[in-house]
Amino acid sequence: MIAEAKVQEQDWGQLEKATVATDRTIAADAEMLSAQLQAMRNRLFQPESRKVLRKFTSGEAAKLIGVSDGYLRQLSIAGEGPQPETGAGGRRLYTLADINALRRHLADQGGAKARTYLPRRHSELGEHLQVIAVTNFKGGSGKTTTSTHLAQHLALSGFRVLAVDLDPQASMSALFGYQPELDLNGNDTLYGAIRYDESRRPLSEIIRKTYFDGLDLVPGNLELQEFEHTTPHMLSARQQGGDDGQPLFFARVQEAFATVADDYDVIVVDCPPQLGFLTLSALCAATSVLVTVHPQMLDVASMSQFLFMTSDLLAVVREAGGELNFDFMRYLITRYEPNDGPQTQIAGFLRSLFGARVLTAPLVKSTAFSDAGLTKQTLYEVSRESFTRTTYDRAMESLTAVNSEIEGLVLKAWNRAA
Repeated sequence: MIAEAKVQEQDWGQLEKATVATDRTIAADAEMLSAQLQAMRNRLFQPESRKVLRKFTSGEAAKLIGVSDGYLRQLSIAGEGPQPETGAGGRRLYTLADINALRRHLADQGGAKARTYLPRRHSELGEHLQVIAVTNFKGGSGKTTTSTHLAQHLALSGFRVLAVDLDPQASMSALFGYQPELDLNGNDTLYGAIRYDESRRPLSEIIRKTYFDGLDLVPGNLELQEFEHTTPHMLSARQQGGDDGQPLFFARVQEAFATVADDYDVIVVDCPPQLGFLTLSALCAATSVLVTVHPQMLDVASMSQFLFMTSDLLAVVREAGGELNFDFMRYLITRYEPNDGPQTQIAGFLRSLFGARVLTAPLVKSTAFSDAGLTKQTLYEVSRESFTRTTYDRAMESLTAVNSEIEGLVLKAWNRAA
């Protein structure tokens, strides 16, 4: 027995050493990877290691505003509105800030098209803040790609947009040029505005400007996971009679958004790929929901479980006083390959089940998204010349169709014609 105990003690000792060694190895790998990502950012986004948005040609600017290129040229010649930068060969280039200034200039002239030029919501007409939660239980469904491109599309269309990265993995933040472990300190995520202790701070202090004019960001990092840990303790304390008068977890995100509602038209939330307190809180704050679906049978089966769990948990939230009234809930088929027979069958299967709740346009699978991602960019940030034109055009056509359809749903929620 004594000999056996000594052997067990040696085994436990070796296991403990192995565990420590593994911890150190993982920590060292994290440090090396972080350093390489920082070096990559320094090379890509010189001289300040920060992303900037490319300038737009006069043709692109005219299309975004909704006027002809010739009319834009007339405005420039007449000295009306911001003057574009003139490049080689007299090519006129506009920043997004220039484009938004032109929108305001044209809207100020009044007329029937004023709201078309500047589509911002009018709260005095009952147009409420639109909060779109993009969610899925399973990773790899294109959730972050969808939410980031949607936020940028709306900003390019002239809306005031707040993008909220609620995923501790912070992929959306990375696409906006942030390296969470280097660029963020404590209390720099939404958790800082919804936490339960005295360190809570106003959301307005956490919001950061981005290189997209009209698009702000609440970045994410691992501290968001703290909400999953502290919320059960607070619920337990309430059950034991320790009510401190603070709103329950499901109302905290909604309360934080309400403090900045006057500054934005749309908030796009990239939810974590799990059904925890963060996701439930985002759903309770949402006015609309997008569920991304990869058309593979295992993903569809996983989504079935996600919907069952979501329904059960939201029913509990409703009984506790939470309001759940969505303007729209839509399923978005992502990473779709039209020539893949099984995917086409599953897409048809979903449409037969859910009908109009499946967006008409799917988001196709394209190397353009992954190629742009190599430099932490989206398809809206790269130029057409960076890709094979057919590849770029196909991806952009799909992206425009999806985001325009969602934009139309937002306008419909405001009782406007799309």
